[in-house]
Amino acid sequence: MNEVRGRREALDMSQETLSFRIGRTHSFVGNVECNDEKKYNFVDINEIAKVLNCSPKDFLPQDSL
Repeated sequence: MNEVRGRREALDMSQETLSFRIGRTHSFVGNVECNDEKKYNFVDINEIAKVLNCSPKDFLPQDSL
């Protein structure tokens, strides 16, 4: 999810910090950011939105897939 990475980097937050704060491993966050096969689930997205101080909908497509 490029949106997560962009917001994380704008806040000068490392993958390690984000992963700790959402209860995931550093390698999982790195894999999501670098691999199209790995994805965050809705619980992850909600936790990420809390950490990055934004809305979960900021990470979801406007149209259904």
